[in-house]
Amino acid sequence: MLIKEGLEKWPKILIAAHMDEVALMITEITSEGFLKFLPVGGIDPRILVSKPVKISGCNGVIGSKAIHLQKPQERQQALKLDQLYIDIGASSKEEAAKHIKLGDYAYFVTKFEPLGQGYYKGKAFDDRIGCFVLTEILKKEYPVSLIAAFTVQEEVGLRGSQVAAYHTQPDFAIILEGTVSADMAHVEEEDWVTELGNGPALSIQDRTTLYNPRLIQQVINLADQKKIPLQFRRGTSGGNDAGRIHTSREGVPSLTINVPCRYIHSCASVVSQADIRNTIQLVEEILKSKFLGEGV
Repeated sequence: MLIKEGLEKWPKILIAAHMDEVALMITEITSEGFLKFLPVGGIDPRILVSKPVKISGCNGVIGSKAIHLQKPQERQQALKLDQLYIDIGASSKEEAAKHIKLGDYAYFVTKFEPLGQGYYKGKAFDDRIGCFVLTEILKKEYPVSLIAAFTVQEEVGLRGSQVAAYHTQPDFAIILEGTVSADMAHVEEEDWVTELGNGPALSIQDRTTLYNPRLIQQVINLADQKKIPLQFRRGTSGGNDAGRIHTSREGVPSLTINVPCRYIHSCASVVSQADIRNTIQLVEEILKSKFLGEGV
């Protein structure tokens, strides 16, 4: 956590982005040297088969029964977690235990790189994107006092943000998130939630927070004034660090600004470079805006 002091009469702003990512926890080493696991955070088992992972410096691949050995009815069903394992190239439990212990985390290994024209491909954009935006924000000066919180354990209960908010007692909070974008051909438009390339997405309501309409309107007005593209997160599922921050102590007025992300919580996600730039600009304008100077 980093604190940058601003002007005396301007409010204290907490900006939160979580560092943790969805992963797998090792729960068993079999006699053959394979690793059994459970998810940490929301992961769809259907995306796991054959994916490369890393555990405690060891490379591994998620395996299952080969399709050649599956019965016809098995091929019609998605594999469950208890049918999967991680292969690290060990020939016995003893050999695997030299490198791996129960409770170790396995995480996806995906190269970050440009994709097509104006996109990025990579892993854990929920919430590496938020952390990147926050890092860029910290490079400039603002009239507000800025508390930068790179939180932990968001994916398993919003725990780090609760501690950060209680400890720092901010006047206002901005949560930076990567969120669902399902703007694909086989998904009905009403279920897209957000769309890549249409700018940062402002949350109105989700599973953990009902956002203040007055603050929402002020951000809409500011984005319109500064010609920053803005969309709304058209869905209420899921939650983020705002769920703990806005209920801290006497309550903290909060906003969540999301960067749309396709294939979230998978081994490889896609984001728009323009959305990232526009998110940074929007947050910078909010931190300099008149309504923060007047108090919230």
